[in-house]
Amino acid sequence: MLSTLLIIAGVFVGLFVLLSLIVHLSARPATRAQSTGPRTTPWVADSGQPHPDAWSPLSTTSTQIRAIR
Repeated sequence: MLSTLLIIAGVFVGLFVLLSLIVHLSARPATRAQSTGPRTTPWVADSGQPHPDAWSPLSTTSTQIRAIR
């Protein structure tokens, strides 16, 4: 009886640790203080293409989806 309770408690503790690890790893990184150097833009902003609209229908002549070779 005691060993069964210990096993169940161990499973719950393990699940809690796993959940806290997943939450910790998926959290957004902390914001940094402003640096004095020039700010670099992310590569997405440099690509020159607008963000695709999820609700608009896909065009048959779309250049967004490349063929897999």
